[in-house]
Amino acid sequence: MLDTSAFLAGFDPFSLCEEQVTVPKVCDEIKSESMALVRFNAAVASGKVKIKIPKEKFSNVIRLSASKVGDAYLLSETDKQLLSLAVELKIQGKHPEIITDDYSIQNVAKQNGIDFYALTTFGIRRLLEWIRYCPACYREYPINSLFSVCQICGTALKRKPKRTTRKR
Repeated sequence: MLDTSAFLAGFDPFSLCEEQVTVPKVCDEIKSESMALVRFNAAVASGKVKIKIPKEKFSNVIRLSASKVGDAYLLSETDKQLLSLAVELKIQGKHPEIITDDYSIQNVAKQNGIDFYALTTFGIRRLLEWIRYCPACYREYPINSLFSVCQICGTALKRKPKRTTRKR
């Protein structure tokens, strides 16, 4: 399965023998007149990459999963479609593997037991749960908080992974 970041990073779909799929919105995220779009269009035209639309019921699985780990507001519609299709393929007994450098996609994929491969990053090693915080006064907010600025000091909120304690 190919995310937009795979094409932007220069991934060549012709380098693999396996069937490759993606979702229609990936094309929308690639800049026109770019080499990435040329690669994408050539792969689709040759049948090397198939474009599939996931069933709506799998979108609900992804929405809930993304909310649980705190990535819901960072996933684009394309990301959600790709993850939904991966869940659908997994339920059909296939073994989807997503090629992406997007940490939010990787995190939600990991949450759903879907493999992923990064091209230009190291990728995540463990499931991440996020918190939002104020970098000025360090107040923490729930990840699904509607606030974008700290309610105490007015500084723009950031997000970071929740710390986990290591077992010894």
